Amino acid sequence: MKRLFFCLLLLVPAYCGWAQQDAYTFVFLTKNVNADKISQTLSDSLMKGHMANINRLAAEGKLIAAGPFDGGGGIFILRTASTDKARDWLSTDPGIRARRWEVTLSPYKPLIGSVCVVKEPYEMVSYAFVRFDMVVTKFTAQSYPDILRRHEEFVKKLATTGNVVTYGILGEHDTGILVMKGEVQRAVIEADPGIQEGLFEVQYKTLWIAKGSFCEPKE
Repeated sequence: MKRLFFCLLLLVPAYCGWAQQDAYTFVFLTKNVNADKISQTLSDSLMKGHMANINRLAAEGKLIAAGPFDGGGGIFILRTASTDKARDWLSTDPGIRARRWEVTLSPYKPLIGSVCVVKEPYEMVSYAFVRFDMVVTKFTAQSYPDILRRHEEFVKKLATTGNVVTYGILGEHDTGILVMKGEVQRAVIEADPGIQEGLFEVQYKTLWIAKGSFCEPKE
């Protein structure tokens, strides 16, 4: 009954059919284009400290997965549903303290796949990373629960191809992330009813991450 009430409260019944798993915090690091210019020596020092902080958080069991995007920036997935706690953990990162990146944190719920710790030695692989940002307008305000349902059906059908590594939602169900193997044809993704009907804006990136980070089987 509580779960049903929660789903009705959020007005997103489409997502209530998914299996619920552990919650995490998903962190986006985006290059700060307004950052002060610094010397290469200082930049190298900050990056060294950044990597040391990643290794420390991983050793403490706080950071589960991390990886860069082609072109700059990257992601962390932290073992907490509290963005306040996650922000406190990240405060020890010298690169973040120096505002070399803009940092965005959101609670994360994986719906296909999950998040797994990968032990060394690990293999870095590249995946297509697709982000769906919900934009509710006067044209979609009345129909968005139905559009979400059809979006869900689209993603589930896409998963039957075997190319979906993971799918999950960020925040209060307003953003989704889809990770896929290989090079994704944009026309395939943009056949999604959520994009077709203007409910989602979509971004495409290439993510490098340790294979197995999303609990995908090692082939």
